[in-house]
Amino acid sequence: MPPVWNGGHPDYDVERDFVGYGEAGIDPKWPNKAKIAVSFVINYEEGGERSVQTGDGMAEQNLRENPGGPPRINERNVNVESEYEYGSRAGFWRLFRLFAEKKMKFTLYAVATAVEKQPEVVKRCVEMGHDVASHAYRWIDYHDFPIEKEKEYIRKAITSLKSLSGYAPRGWYYGRNSPHSRTLVPQVYAEMGESLEWASDTYADDVPYWVDLPLERALPAAESKGLLMVPYSYDCNDFKFHVLGSGFADPEGFFVHLKNAFDVLYDEGEKGMPKMMTIGLHCRIVGRPGRFGALNKFVEYIEAKEGVWVATRSEIADAFKKEYPYKKGQLA
Repeated sequence: MPPVWNGGHPDYDVERDFVGYGEAGIDPKWPNKAKIAVSFVINYEEGGERSVQTGDGMAEQNLRENPGGPPRINERNVNVESEYEYGSRAGFWRLFRLFAEKKMKFTLYAVATAVEKQPEVVKRCVEMGHDVASHAYRWIDYHDFPIEKEKEYIRKAITSLKSLSGYAPRGWYYGRNSPHSRTLVPQVYAEMGESLEWASDTYADDVPYWVDLPLERALPAAESKGLLMVPYSYDCNDFKFHVLGSGFADPEGFFVHLKNAFDVLYDEGEKGMPKMMTIGLHCRIVGRPGRFGALNKFVEYIEAKEGVWVATRSEIADAFKKEYPYKKGQLA
């Protein structure tokens, strides 16, 4: 039986917070008094998506150029497969070269079974100092996974990425998480003797914040570790090119949206309330030539600004923890 909402079971249920940092906000005190922390994230999913060859019974239907038509059941869709292959063969390296040229660090949201098929991606990211984080074992929906099966997949992801990068991923982003994931991911890390430094399955703020873990409710404050949430972004995300009716109609719209978001957050930073900005990228989407120019234009725009800290999500987490170590029951 797949899990259902557990009606407030203390081991899994997480509290909602509608207040956050309130009117006064918080100064995260970024290094070198930066006015804004910018986090570029490359979602590497190609090879980890749904496929008949991996026993899913159908090809992936999400985030592809031609979404029309019903899914083919128990038949390969080589058009979809090749579209995803573009991301790993060409799109990723186009993005990689851009950030190498600009000497900017990004975070790789790595689906384990995807990078297993192209280990050179992780190797080059480690060599260049980019952050390899987990985007789960496969890029599938975990919402209805039984608890033990989800834990098994978490273990597989950690083991796989550690074998490729040399370290257990310090951060985690599902995107397709279950109601139990916030508890299960740190639980499995602890069982494996590894350290989860941050998680990003939240869109609730413009700065990091701490949460208490359900499994630590009965522990004394001194023994509780909590979990640092480093918020992700759906609005500053190239996946909206594939969202009909409410997404980006063209690359210029993508650039304008990113620029507008940056300008607002940069202005707040100049007024003493620095924020972070996340830009979500996909190899097979913005890695296409027709869209890539908009990203390049935005990178050049922020490159010319003073006080911009382009950092990995682990660097952002480390900086925040230095100023605001975990205190049970507090955001910061």
